[in-house]
Amino acid sequence: MNDFELWHDKWAANKIGFHLEDVNPLLIKHWNEVKPSRVDSVFVPLCGKSEDLIWLAQLHDNVQGVELSQIAVRAFFAEHFYTPMVTPINGQFELYQFDELDIYVGDYFTAPIKPVDLIYDRAALIAMPEDLRALYVDKLKQSLNPGGRILMITLDYVQSEMSGPPFSVPSNEIKDYFGEDYRLTLLERDEADSEHRRIKQGLSRFAEEVWLVEHLA
Repeated sequence: MNDFELWHDKWAANKIGFHLEDVNPLLIKHWNEVKPSRVDSVFVPLCGKSEDLIWLAQLHDNVQGVELSQIAVRAFFAEHFYTPMVTPINGQFELYQFDELDIYVGDYFTAPIKPVDLIYDRAALIAMPEDLRALYVDKLKQSLNPGGRILMITLDYVQSEMSGPPFSVPSNEIKDYFGEDYRLTLLERDEADSEHRRIKQGLSRFAEEVWLVEHLA
């Protein structure tokens, strides 16, 4: 099974344990670190039907997302009683538009994202297998305006102890992806305690990390 089929199947079977029912508290806590302003445009890769989109759209006039699953995007608008305008693009994408939100349904790697000032990556990088992560980051960089900022939430655990996704992306790997043109700041590392479900499942460690990535224009 390829990665596209994996995610289509997860949404079709409603196996979406990665979906948070509420706005991610780490987004609320750390969004100010990207120095956001109302006019800053935002991109949310692999956005699913995240409540984070609503929260960001209340703060910004232009929020773009891209999501492989049409099921996820239709569910997002239906659950919020929004009726989007849907436009086919090049036979490869559907663009769903409602107020501040533009969500593309299709392949992240070829999505016609207009470069933005801010990117929020909650679980996109860690959804990528290792052989696709460098390509993923290249597209992320292409989607960022000079001087842009990224808020990125990743996981760190012993990869051999659990098969992803979500995958472990340790700090040295992140530093390799973002070279000297970027400044990386670890804003938070939340280490799971013995009661965390991942530790109970047998992992020796499990941590969520929040990174600020700033392009040095």
